[in-house]
Amino acid sequence: MAEFLDREINYGFSGGEIKRSELMQLLAQKPELTLLDEPESGVDLVSIALIGELINKLLEKDCPIRLRKCMGLIITHTGHILNYVNARTGYIMLDGRIVCQGDPHEILATIKEKGYEECAKCMKR
Repeated sequence: MAEFLDREINYGFSGGEIKRSELMQLLAQKPELTLLDEPESGVDLVSIALIGELINKLLEKDCPIRLRKCMGLIITHTGHILNYVNARTGYIMLDGRIVCQGDPHEILATIKEKGYEECAKCMKR
């Protein structure tokens, strides 16, 4: 362990290892609010699954909602992380305004099928 004391944190780690290390550090801190900006970017598919597991632990997804002490906001542009994280609500922001909200898997499916233009239609209603 002594050799790790003199080196930089995450030195020589891959992208996925860095993300997992950062999430483990967050788990140790037990924050009440976690903001994750594109946690799946720059990592391979195996790492995305592991990152998703850590996010679920961090956000206490195995606890009933009323007993949870941590909440989070995950920003994603690809939606890949949704295959591994038990997200309850999704939001679409366009031009600085939330224009749609609902089931994140349904929102992502709509975007894949019809594009973000469909979300802009929600804003006009």
